[in-house]
Amino acid sequence: MKNIVVLVSGGGTNLQALIDAQKSGKITCGKITCVISSNPKAYALTRAAENGIPTEIIRRKDYAAFEEYDAALTALLQEKQADLVVLAGFMTILGGQVISNFRNRIINIHPALIPSFCGEGYYGLRVHEEALKKGVKVTGATAHFVNEVCDGGPIIIQRAVEVENGDTPEILQRRVMEQAEWHILPEAVNLFCNDKIKVIDNKTEILD
Repeated sequence: MKNIVVLVSGGGTNLQALIDAQKSGKITCGKITCVISSNPKAYALTRAAENGIPTEIIRRKDYAAFEEYDAALTALLQEKQADLVVLAGFMTILGGQVISNFRNRIINIHPALIPSFCGEGYYGLRVHEEALKKGVKVTGATAHFVNEVCDGGPIIIQRAVEVENGDTPEILQRRVMEQAEWHILPEAVNLFCNDKIKVIDNKTEILD
C-alpha cells in the first residue's frame, strides 16, 4: 500500500475527487495518508479533517530563504514516508530538492492539453482565458509528472473537453474540472499505485 501525500493551497476540489475515488475503490494499492497545505485557511484542510486525514501546514513565508523552505518540505515529505506526492492546486513552486528526491513520484494536474497553454504563469483562470482568446475548439486537462521545467514533465493522461459557444473562463474552468480533471487525476494516481507507469526519455508508457 503506497502512501499518497496531497499538497494543496485552496478549496481542494481535486483533493475531494481523490478522496471520493479512494472511497469508491477507484484507487487501489494506495491511500491518502496526509494533506499538506501552504495556506492555513484552505478549505481543503476541512475536507481532509472531515475524512480523517492528518494535515500539516508549511508556508513559504515562514522561511527566510527559498532553499530553507525547499529543504523543510523535502524533510516533511520524507517524514510522512510519501511514496507519491500529488499537487492538487498547490500554489507554491517546488524546489530542486523536492523534485530530485521524488523524481517521477510527483503528479500534477494542469487544466489544459499540454503543451498548449502551459508553463510559467499559466494557472487558474488565465489558462482558460487564453484558450478562449485563441479560439480553440477543444481544450482539456493533463495529468503529468513534475520535473524542473514548469509543466514540462512526462505526460501520464490527457482528456479533451469541447469549448462551447458562450463560454466564459469560469464556465470553461468548471467544465474542464468536471469532465477531465476530477477523472484523470485519480486515474493517474491509481496507475502509479499499481506500478503501471513506465518513464522513458521524458515520456510515459502505460502498462497493461
